[in-house]
Amino acid sequence: MSGIHISEKLISFITFLPVFFISIGIHEFAHAYSAWKLGDDTAKNLGRLTINPFKHADLVGTYLMPLASFASGFALIGWAKPVPVSRSKFKNPLRDDAIVSFAGPFSNFVLAILSFICFLIFQNLGLKYESYILDIFWYGVFFNIFLFAFNLLPVPPLDGSHILFDLFPNKFTAGILKLGFYGSIILLFIIYSPLWSYFMKLINFILGLFAKTAVLFHA
Repeated sequence: MSGIHISEKLISFITFLPVFFISIGIHEFAHAYSAWKLGDDTAKNLGRLTINPFKHADLVGTYLMPLASFASGFALIGWAKPVPVSRSKFKNPLRDDAIVSFAGPFSNFVLAILSFICFLIFQNLGLKYESYILDIFWYGVFFNIFLFAFNLLPVPPLDGSHILFDLFPNKFTAGILKLGFYGSIILLFIIYSPLWSYFMKLINFILGLFAKTAVLFHA
């Protein structure tokens, strides 16, 4: 049995999975909860008012894409099934939809902070398997900062397109919101274009701030 070797890539993937499922589950719950509190019970009636990630799972985005990403060696890509929102049930449709749309990314920002606090606590305990535990929390920081920034991009179906229209309702922003399937094509173009490197530089800059803080606490 001592000759069995498990690749670091597989270990990283397995370590990352709980972070992935928890993060997307909290994100969709935040949308559902804020919508419910603002008068829209659509998601609640569909059983989406829960942090259970499997209630928000999408066959392609939650299961197949992460597996395909792992198999191909590309960065882990995935998504959950969007929470349905009925703007007509809000007292103030523009304001309330903006709040609901921002609630998802904001929940990821909060998760990133909580993951970082846990990272700081565990980095000095000297526990067995500490490196794997720290990996989980650092993945929590990275992935949730990524989700926070990525979902604020003003391209449908991302939350940023809704926020842009809600803050600046006009024909142009309405046109962006109605791109539908074409919005996904634009996103793919961005991801596979030089523009993506600038986005990742922003993510790495933010992560660098977290890393410098961690070094200060570890000193």
